[in-house]
Amino acid sequence: MKSMPSTSSVEASCKVRVPVAMSFWTLIKLLAALGVLTVMAFTGMLAYHVVVTPLGGVFEKVIPYPAKVVGQQPEAEFAKMLDSAELPIIDPGEKVFQKAHELLALGEIPEAREKLTAIISVFPTSSTAPTARRIVGEMNLDEVLSTAHMDGKQTHIVKRGNSYFGIAAQYHTTLDCIMHLNGMLELKGIQPGEELVVMPLDFSLLIEPQRKALSVWSGGRFICEYPVLHISSTPKLKSGKTKITSKLAELDGRQVPVQSKDYRAANKTLQIAPQGLQIRAADEGDKLAPHGIVLRPQDMEELSLLTRAGNEVEIR
Repeated sequence: MKSMPSTSSVEASCKVRVPVAMSFWTLIKLLAALGVLTVMAFTGMLAYHVVVTPLGGVFEKVIPYPAKVVGQQPEAEFAKMLDSAELPIIDPGEKVFQKAHELLALGEIPEAREKLTAIISVFPTSSTAPTARRIVGEMNLDEVLSTAHMDGKQTHIVKRGNSYFGIAAQYHTTLDCIMHLNGMLELKGIQPGEELVVMPLDFSLLIEPQRKALSVWSGGRFICEYPVLHISSTPKLKSGKTKITSKLAELDGRQVPVQSKDYRAANKTLQIAPQGLQIRAADEGDKLAPHGIVLRPQDMEELSLLTRAGNEVEIR
């Protein structure tokens, strides 16, 4: 008959097993924590791979980098493709110009002019702006230089003691403008009660050397623009404001007074401060362009009718 283990031996056995069991569960917990940290680290690196920059290796196999997903193009090739793509050039003035063209075709001139003027003021760099300036300029000059449109003009009734020079000074205009508006080839005697159409010449000039353009303005309103054929100035033109100091007319090497019948055939010149700067005419085919700001003869003739000594000139 076997003898039963003593109480002391059982207690000793339990004391040995308890430490072994506690060590096993601690190991399980450590392994689980290590697994969680590993997953977190992998997830973080995966996010970095997707959002910031590709890491390659196993991450490239798990999730391709987004730049390659888009059209299956590497990042550099995809960027190159975007650079070489022909993107549409948006010209906001083009749509306005098309509407103005439609209005012109329908004979709605005031509405068309309003659209074209908006292009000049709001979209001056539009590809349609040069054409808009030319059309509006032709419309404006037809009115400014004609007595059929009296806007901006006045009728002067001649009084005893009046002279052409006195009338011109009174209305801030010139003798040649009075002659043009009243259909005179040369000045004739005037009588009290006679009517003369006069137009104050309070226009200003804007010279833009970079664009090779000279434009005429009435306050903030665009009147017309002339192309500049040639610019030669000593010293070099500087931005700023100046004035017309005088108007000259020359024919066959001699000065022609405005009251002469030869005045219209003479070559006109505007003298601009500083001393020596002139606006004058020359033919486009001239090999030796004269010194100054050079316009076509027909443009210089119109400009001479629109200007007087004292008009403001801005160089921009």
